[in-house]
Amino acid sequence: MSITVNLYYTGENGNARKFAEEMKLSGTVDAIRDEEGNERYEYFFSMDDPETVLLIDRWKDQDALDFHHKSEMMKMIAELRKKYKLRLRTERYINDKP
Repeated sequence: MSITVNLYYTGENGNARKFAEEMKLSGTVDAIRDEEGNERYEYFFSMDDPETVLLIDRWKDQDALDFHHKSEMMKMIAELRKKYKLRLRTERYINDKP
């Protein structure tokens, strides 16, 4: 079973894209990808809504996702979200395929 969470970051004046760029440039994206159980961590930019960035975040199982949510990186992500004044919407999907 894997868990995919789609996170939609929305802001103003290109702030969602700036947030994603800072996440990448700071090394946080690579650090999350290196976490045990991470299967995908990738940002996408909408052609229809330039103020929203989609993050596809997939984990091996709930334990891996819970461990990630308790990590110090989550505090940094929350601070960056606040810095860029972003709103967040999430969708969660469970893949039952072995």
